[in-house]
Amino acid sequence: MVDNISVLSILNHMVQDRSAALDRVFHALAHPARRTMLRRLADGERNLTELAAPLRMSFPAASKHVRVLERARLVRRRVVGRTHLCRIEGKPLAEASDWLEEYCRVLEANFQRLDQLLDELQAEQ
Repeated sequence: MVDNISVLSILNHMVQDRSAALDRVFHALAHPARRTMLRRLADGERNLTELAAPLRMSFPAASKHVRVLERARLVRRRVVGRTHLCRIEGKPLAEASDWLEEYCRVLEANFQRLDQLLDELQAEQ
């Protein structure tokens, strides 16, 4: 019975978790080009042309991807003359990581209970 209650609690928590900011972060991370841009920005600030070059995309296409990252607050852009400089913002990634870690703990506890049950079944045989 306790297992059913904990599962319902987890599901209820997942349904209640309606964070628009978290939705924007996961939406931004869903595209491989944006993940590549974030990886490159982890090494330091880069201009938009540098971000676009390895992806073989135009400046406007790269700019659209950066706008999605900006809306998720994963990237901050500043314009110096005609140069668009981008840098990564860590807080939203940390919040997404914390959210995921919560479910990793729950899954780990479930796996431990499963291991315990399997050990008990093997001991009975």
